[in-house]
Amino acid sequence: MRVTAAEIATALNGSVVGDGAVEVTGINSLNEAQPGDISFLANPKYVPALATTKASVVLVAAQMPEASKMVQIVVGSPDFAFAQVMMFYGPKPTQLKPGIHPTAVIGEGVHLGQFVAIGPHAVIGDRVTIGDGSVIHAQVAVCEDAVIGSGCVLFPQVVVREACRLGDRVILHPGVVVGSDGFGYATIDGVHYKNPQIGIVVIEDDVEIGSNTAIDRARIGKTRIGRGTKIDNLVQIAHNVEIGEHCIVVAQAGIAGSTRLGHHVMLGGQCGIIGHIQIGDFAMVTAQSGVGKTVPPKAVMRGSPAQQVDVSRAQDVAVRRLRGTQDQVARLQERLAQLEARLSAIEAQGGKP
Repeated sequence: MRVTAAEIATALNGSVVGDGAVEVTGINSLNEAQPGDISFLANPKYVPALATTKASVVLVAAQMPEASKMVQIVVGSPDFAFAQVMMFYGPKPTQLKPGIHPTAVIGEGVHLGQFVAIGPHAVIGDRVTIGDGSVIHAQVAVCEDAVIGSGCVLFPQVVVREACRLGDRVILHPGVVVGSDGFGYATIDGVHYKNPQIGIVVIEDDVEIGSNTAIDRARIGKTRIGRGTKIDNLVQIAHNVEIGEHCIVVAQAGIAGSTRLGHHVMLGGQCGIIGHIQIGDFAMVTAQSGVGKTVPPKAVMRGSPAQQVDVSRAQDVAVRRLRGTQDQVARLQERLAQLEARLSAIEAQGGKP
């Protein structure tokens, strides 16, 4: 990588503050940067790092006096701009070349598009369809009748179960399981009998799913992940869940069966969502919250059981003040007892209160 600050600014539609001829040879964080590196400032709490960083160029949302010793590139979103810099100028991940590795197992009636890559020991079941340019890495299992769209990337040890469908440009990170059986049993006389899970999972275009996330197939019908949704590692999505477009689901969240999320919903880490409810469009649930009832659109929920964030915070404040409130009540009770004793003494002497 060898590019000038001015060239980067042009690529980002940003403006240069300082010497645009300064060369950039690397990409790094503010704390780790060395001379020649470009970095970024997206969070105000890292402003003090501008005084000590060795970076030559920094991406900022507005000109920063604290960064006067280096070249600044002013952009609308430094975080997004930094991602673009990495994409434009950073090292490119190694991808499989189109073709089928000799150790891969390909079933009967498989339809492969153009420029498909299938890695070592991958298993492609009967009647599978894989679209143009998709990459199937080592030890991936795509089971019978599954459909993989164009431009998808399935990293090692991904499993796509029978008849499940992926749209275009879907990314599944290592260990993702799509279409495992939903958790459903009928209990008769203390014995748990398995309910057949005969539905599928449909993952729409431009979805990315993190490592070791499990998405259960529907009992009947479809479990659906909407277009553009991004799911973190270690997330559990149960049978017949429907997630709308462009949602964010963060690590270790769990969504129980038949719950529906609208579009642009955000679930923080370790959220628990009960089954058979709805989460409205643009709603947000903060980390470690437990949601037990339907959430209206644009609501911000917090706590367990989850409540509107202003109510939850007020309760937290009340709890923190509880010791002082108890002490105040104790003093008032003591004062009341003293007054009652004086009143009783006056009445005993025949006086009036």
